[in-house]
Amino acid sequence: MLRIAIFIPAALLAADVGSISFPVTGTPETRVCFERGVAMLHNFWFEEAREQFQQCTQATPQFAMGYWGVAMTYNHSLWMRVWPEDARAALDKIKDESKLTARERAFIAAARTLFSKTGDKLHREKAYSAAMEKIYLHYPGDFEAATFYALSLLGQVRPGDAGYARQAKAGAIALDVYAKNPNHPGAAHYIIHAFDDPDHAIIALPAARRYAEIAPEAHHARHMPSHIFLQLGMWDDVVKSNESSWAASVAWQKRKGHALSVRDYHSQFWMAYGYLQQGRYADAWKVYEQKKADIIEAQGAGTVYNYFPDLAAAIIFETGEWDKAQTAFNDPVTIRRAGGDDHAHAPAAGRRASEAFTKGMAAAIKGDSPAAWLDLLEQARQIDDQKGAKVSAAAYEARMLMIKAAQAQRAQKADEMTALMQRATQLEEMDKAPSGPPEITKPSHELFGELLLDAGRPKEAAVQFRKSLERQRNRTRSVKGLARALATGGAESGQ
Repeated sequence: MLRIAIFIPAALLAADVGSISFPVTGTPETRVCFERGVAMLHNFWFEEAREQFQQCTQATPQFAMGYWGVAMTYNHSLWMRVWPEDARAALDKIKDESKLTARERAFIAAARTLFSKTGDKLHREKAYSAAMEKIYLHYPGDFEAATFYALSLLGQVRPGDAGYARQAKAGAIALDVYAKNPNHPGAAHYIIHAFDDPDHAIIALPAARRYAEIAPEAHHARHMPSHIFLQLGMWDDVVKSNESSWAASVAWQKRKGHALSVRDYHSQFWMAYGYLQQGRYADAWKVYEQKKADIIEAQGAGTVYNYFPDLAAAIIFETGEWDKAQTAFNDPVTIRRAGGDDHAHAPAAGRRASEAFTKGMAAAIKGDSPAAWLDLLEQARQIDDQKGAKVSAAAYEARMLMIKAAQAQRAQKADEMTALMQRATQLEEMDKAPSGPPEITKPSHELFGELLLDAGRPKEAAVQFRKSLERQRNRTRSVKGLARALATGGAESGQ
């Protein structure tokens, strides 16, 4: 039994970040403060959650679970980022656990496991998940034990993992909580993450439609539904979701006086990708110009460069404006300072793979040599491999093969183009379908279909476009390519 003298019901919580129940030992005022922090934590609004928990502990220094909350803001499990020293420093402020409930002590012990000095992050995530599973099983009906356990399962997933067991289990747990509390931000959030792929996205559509309404104050909550909308090819909804998220993040940054780097550039990139799928090319370029303006204003500080090369690459590949490839990746800060392009402030070379792929493809299509860009892609692959980046070696090799295939097509070497593209599609299929815009900018099946169409082979092209649409539903260039293939004699390929 939980030993709680007074409990503030979830109905008294502000509805702008969702409604949860997390009984803890403390004053009524502190518990309300704490529950708001936990709701923010579920929305991955880590900065605001930390500030909320710190307000709790400042008001009541002996409030142990407030320090647990601060510690948990230092683990961004699904983004594979963690600050264990900061988390341990917060947990070390818990001096006396004797008056806490057994449940509270279990949550704290699990957090100490998560931020221990033993093993790497994945090892600690697994140990933490095992601890959370015990809490979940011991306290049936405890929605916080359930949702944090579901998140711990998702936190163990890594690129290239075989099977779907962890996601399925996490999704089932989150769906159960969502059915009983449809205003729980963690339940809706983790349902989306669990079913973020083309085959399962439809399961998460009801939660996706509600999540932004559950926690409208949190810009990440406004963005997350677009994961499901994108998987289902619902481009109008993708755009609306990310326009809302981007605007909310800018408003929050200005209101709080934070650095530009806290703006949600993830949503901004997705917004531009949605524009491209809608054929709103001018609007996508406006996003690109806003990105450049932010980089210049921030003088390249923080995370303002995030998605800059990806954004330029996506626009050029979607629009086919290959002549712009030579200037679109120029470093805005360097241009402003010296008129050059040495990328002094740009991300590491590994992140410049998008630039190398785009410029290499532009060269191949125009009949120029892509050799220099193929070399840069190989350098980027080696850097990412050394850093353990999520981009796989297979994805790098697929991009190199695609450039070479375009070059072979230009030289009218049909058999060589076909062999290269067959291998490229095999490599891309080694990775799961992306949970957002294409990881390699241009889906290999889509490019294969376009090259086959240009070679006068519509039946084979239709096969490739269909395969592309299986991995990325309703993607505009694949839809149009399939229509062209069928209109020019490719109908039998779909039988």
